[in-house]
Amino acid sequence: MTTVRILEPRPGAPRRLVCLPHAGGSANYYRGWATRGRADVEVLGVQYPGRADRLLEPCHHDLHAMAEEVCAALLPALDRPVTLFGHSMGAIVAYEVARRLEEQGHGVHRLVVSAARAPHDPAHVSVRDAVWNDESAVRSIVEAGQADAELMADPRVRELVLPYLRADFELFQRYAHRPGPPLACELLVVRGADDPHVTHRQGELWRDLTRGPFRHEALPGGHFYLAPEPPLDLYLGPLGPYREEAPYRETAAREAPAPASRAAGSAAGGQFGRQPAQVGAAGQAGLLQQAGDVLLDRAR
Repeated sequence: MTTVRILEPRPGAPRRLVCLPHAGGSANYYRGWATRGRADVEVLGVQYPGRADRLLEPCHHDLHAMAEEVCAALLPALDRPVTLFGHSMGAIVAYEVARRLEEQGHGVHRLVVSAARAPHDPAHVSVRDAVWNDESAVRSIVEAGQADAELMADPRVRELVLPYLRADFELFQRYAHRPGPPLACELLVVRGADDPHVTHRQGELWRDLTRGPFRHEALPGGHFYLAPEPPLDLYLGPLGPYREEAPYRETAAREAPAPASRAAGSAAGGQFGRQPAQVGAAGQAGLLQQAGDVLLDRAR
């Protein structure tokens, strides 16, 4: 199966948007982005191994190895200007992909990092000594509502979902940023103003990682502020002048370190952590959808 796939062919589009999923996510999460009326952009999704149509392939347990795979698969798509987008864990993978492409003399036009702490931030993982717990992880992803809980109660779904959730947790826990030259590309940081896992100060740390144009925006919402309507015009439009006073709401409590948690959820920058109901439902939609898709495929 291919690592990078075109979600909606647009051979005449002058540029490409390549999307890397969050932990537990798949390329299917971005399928709707390809049909939102932007004829000037061809949307590609990255499919990590061990999920959806790559379910039988072994999961990565090293983020640098994941980035190497994506980088190699992305090379043929660089015949047009590329915006590289990653959400949460996907933002860190996207950053590492951008670094490797520049090292090889290629590079992308823009890197968009969404809902993620900077990789060189000592707190990019909330609880480094957290231990994976299946039940805690399931409770975290079903908090949004009864329908999700029913699906996750199905042992067949748990058998499909938990292995790659666990692998992503371990991958993120083991990741360590390797110092190197800053990127040359544009860097856009976007986060939810109500996301307790990425504060304004933490978003600003991304500025250290590029010598190109930089912008930092906070939008209404939490960790999954981008659902159900992703701000594609922001991701793809001109960066414009940087605004020192970003539209965010901070409190002293949000700047304080997150309390330690026994659940694996708190570790990956909040990726598996509890979210408000409407936010969690949107964020886990791709995960639950792919589980349902695989079950349907097996039933046929």
